[in-house]
Amino acid sequence: MKVLMVLTSHSELGNTDQKTGFWIEEFAAPYYIFIDAGAAITIASPKGGQPPIDPKSAEPANQTAATKRYDQDNELQKLLGDTKILADITADDYDAIFYPGGHGPLWDLTNDADSIKLIEDFWKAKKPVAAVCHAPAVLLHVKEANGDEFVKDKKVTGFSNAEEEAVELTDIVPFLLEDELKKNGGIYTSKEPWTSYVIQDGLLITGQNPQSSAEAAEVLLQQLKK
Repeated sequence: MKVLMVLTSHSELGNTDQKTGFWIEEFAAPYYIFIDAGAAITIASPKGGQPPIDPKSAEPANQTAATKRYDQDNELQKLLGDTKILADITADDYDAIFYPGGHGPLWDLTNDADSIKLIEDFWKAKKPVAAVCHAPAVLLHVKEANGDEFVKDKKVTGFSNAEEEAVELTDIVPFLLEDELKKNGGIYTSKEPWTSYVIQDGLLITGQNPQSSAEAAEVLLQQLKK
């Protein structure tokens, strides 16, 4: 099993003086689930090199078994410091694609032409596409072969308006993910904030929040084993 994991290269949280990036748990938990199952992982980002880490994801309150394992894993941290450039990646080399979230993807991966083409190529090749938390934003400009919006009539989830309000970033983010998924025709559902919730619609797998990252990875693994 060869899984491509794609991380954001965006580090600025809107017009604030705060930093953003990818959320450690949403990368680490799936990464270890894939690795422990014997998968080969390639990590890519739009700019390559070290992707920015959301500093809030390193705070004590947000630590999990996976993030603690990551903190001790010098080999993974070295790997993360040298991610592949997204433009150099082809879907032919992988069995599935997985997007961890964090707020970063809202600004770069959502509109990234290389990412959009990759997802379309994975989909045409009937390979699973998975995204967690804010990362389902990467689906918003993807099109079906017939020109339809990719999420149209598909069951999806992602970071909810209630969760964005809870972290007090409703007025900072460029758009509200829940609203945009619905606007594009997605059949959006969610659970209570900070509850693991994963939706699978065929080869599309989406998770609502950081708490959903491990479950989303497990669902993707089961799909790959079919």
